[in-house]
Amino acid sequence: MRFGIRELVMLLVLVAVPLSSYWLVFRPQNHQITLARGEVQHKQSLLEQLRQETSRNADLERANTEMKGNIAVIEARLPSNKEVDSIVRQVTDLAVQCGLDAPAIKSGKPVKAALYMEQPLEMKTSGDFNGFYQFMTKLEQLPRITRVPDMKLARSDKTNGVMTAEFTLSIYFQDEHEQKPGPVPAAGSK
Repeated sequence: MRFGIRELVMLLVLVAVPLSSYWLVFRPQNHQITLARGEVQHKQSLLEQLRQETSRNADLERANTEMKGNIAVIEARLPSNKEVDSIVRQVTDLAVQCGLDAPAIKSGKPVKAALYMEQPLEMKTSGDFNGFYQFMTKLEQLPRITRVPDMKLARSDKTNGVMTAEFTLSIYFQDEHEQKPGPVPAAGSK
């Protein structure tokens, strides 16, 4: 067999076709395949995050339902502005039951507190400390929401074992004239 120019050209063509195919076709294709795989992995990770977020929607809806129930329980403890007088009577009766003098009450101007109103009452009473302690314990157990933001206790110089208490009792109530806020929309709803 003779090895001439014709055979040499044929050999070069046979070697050049696979090399050029690799450089011009397969190498760019492999690069595009690698990019596509990366994009698919990215989209799969986003899809997994979306699945996790949507699975939490049920938890958020349950938490919202619980919060609405808790708010309803607290609102049930808030009297209307018409019932504030009966609470003042209850507090006065509690003081007398506990052996204290009937408290002198000075009503302040109602103050807006978040979505509700707060009625401050400046009270002054006297009696023995055990009776006052018992009064504060029973006041704390009332079904309505109250608080005592400030208090001054003083020993009476005139009588032994008697003390004087000056404090502010705040009663929270719902203003009947004001609109209550609407329900909070559930997560994911429009």
